[in-house]
Amino acid sequence: MDSTTRNILVIIVVLMVVGYLLLHFLLKRLGKDPRNILPHNIASRLKVPLISLFIAIAIQAGLINREIITDEYYVNLFQHARTLILIFSFTWFIVLGIRIGKNQFLKQFDVTINNNLRARKFYTQFNIIERIAIFIVVLFAVGIALLTFDEIKEVGVSILTSAGIVGIVLGISAQKVFGTIFAGIQIAIAQPIRIDDVVIVEGEWGRIEEIKLTYVVVKIWDQRRMVLPTTYFIETPFQNWTRNSSDILGTVYIYTDYGLPVDELREEFTRLLNSTNLWDKKVNVIQVTDLTEKTMELRALMSAHNASIAWDLRVYIREHLLKFIQQNYPESLPRSRVEIKDIKDRAAEEGTAGALQK
Repeated sequence: MDSTTRNILVIIVVLMVVGYLLLHFLLKRLGKDPRNILPHNIASRLKVPLISLFIAIAIQAGLINREIITDEYYVNLFQHARTLILIFSFTWFIVLGIRIGKNQFLKQFDVTINNNLRARKFYTQFNIIERIAIFIVVLFAVGIALLTFDEIKEVGVSILTSAGIVGIVLGISAQKVFGTIFAGIQIAIAQPIRIDDVVIVEGEWGRIEEIKLTYVVVKIWDQRRMVLPTTYFIETPFQNWTRNSSDILGTVYIYTDYGLPVDELREEFTRLLNSTNLWDKKVNVIQVTDLTEKTMELRALMSAHNASIAWDLRVYIREHLLKFIQQNYPESLPRSRVEIKDIKDRAAEEGTAGALQK
């Protein structure tokens, strides 16, 4: 390599480094500006594809000047490497563009408010659509990259001759995989569940934390995570407490003796509801729902903005109603009655009964 070629190579490397540093600095400044749509960490997220892009440009610059790379074998090798690097970098740019577009669109929806049904609907749809789009983009990129290898092209031609049989075999073997993917697409369209929905699955109470293309993560109330395939929510019955609204009714069952004055308990129940901000001031009912030979069953019905608040409200009402009965009507707590008579009284009763028979 003569001095002229060496100088050209140094100039190319310096230009690439300076160009990358300038672009990285510009992206960093743009990320800090809240007025544009770019995320604040855009510079770090684009670091790998930008470096790859500049490497591909440097390789192309070296290929243009045949004095740098003269051997035909290495020319073909670097051309192939340049093509693969460009596919990789542009795929990364497209995937990042999809994610930025989704995040910008979802910024107008707030899932933290009480009435967040519409927001959760869009979050669920666009999260699944994002994963489907990324899956398709990556799949196409891998396919295009593989087609750059001549050996794979030849294999592909031979496979096409028996595509029907191979398709049937793959379809049968991958039936569950494709079924899970189609179930994810069906959830995005029909939306039997949404992000942050309150559900009862496998006997556990939890919230939908993540909806992926092939599985769903449910956050259980005790911080455990239950991971279920997307087909579960298509094929298995489950409870969705926030399907149409986050509002929910809470119930508390109380079992007392027949002597408890129900009207006084209703007044205390109303007072307790008015004393807490957990109640949404919509439903306030106490009813006698059942009678047994020993107790009567009372159902306290109340409403709250969402399931979490309803749980806290039920606990609050249950504790304070029990305290009210203990302090004011302790004799009305559930009890068993046993009547014990004196032996003399029993004999007298038996004698009286005998005299009457005579």
